[in-house]
Amino acid sequence: MARYTGPACRLCRRENEKLFLKGERCLSGKCSFERRAYAPGDHGKSGSGRGGDKASDYARQLRAKQKARRTYGVLERQFRRMFGIASKKRGQTGLVMLQLLETRLDNVVFRLGFAENRAQARQLVSHGHFMVNGVRSDIPSMILKPGDQISICENSKGKTFFKDFAEVAEKRNCVGWLDRDVKAISGRVLRLPERAEIDGNITEQLIVEYYSR
Repeated sequence: MARYTGPACRLCRRENEKLFLKGERCLSGKCSFERRAYAPGDHGKSGSGRGGDKASDYARQLRAKQKARRTYGVLERQFRRMFGIASKKRGQTGLVMLQLLETRLDNVVFRLGFAENRAQARQLVSHGHFMVNGVRSDIPSMILKPGDQISICENSKGKTFFKDFAEVAEKRNCVGWLDRDVKAISGRVLRLPERAEIDGNITEQLIVEYYSR
């Protein structure tokens, strides 16, 4: 499946906001966004590479959609499909869409603190290191439901990456809608996340307006 392979910091610079795509590196002085706080491209330094107060409604809707898509590492076709599923479900379409994105297997692994960022979580899932309800899964886009159990495969426990994993994961936060056992490298989905538990820098209403044009 196709995926973005370019510089992650370029995406943050384009959105004029840190998306924390590289985990702890984004909090250090090595962060490219801190060193080059302007949009990428020939017109970045002049300021014309970003929207601003004069941006049209369409531009603001597009930027909101792109920011959410890049935050979760989802391609356009996947993101549009997610919106289509959310629009057919009960409840507020924007919130339902965010809940679907949050309960993707790769995002759950990240939220449990088992990966430094979503890209690393996606790679770990793709390589088959995790199981869902006792069955090995290598599909990052798999949507989990309340009650689903996530655990590491027995064959993966001996891998170099997981040897001191418990100590590293213990230092990372875990969201309230998930329950985890760091020593066993396992977790469980307790419930769907509430809006306050999802990144506040995403304006889902603008995304709904974008796809409802």
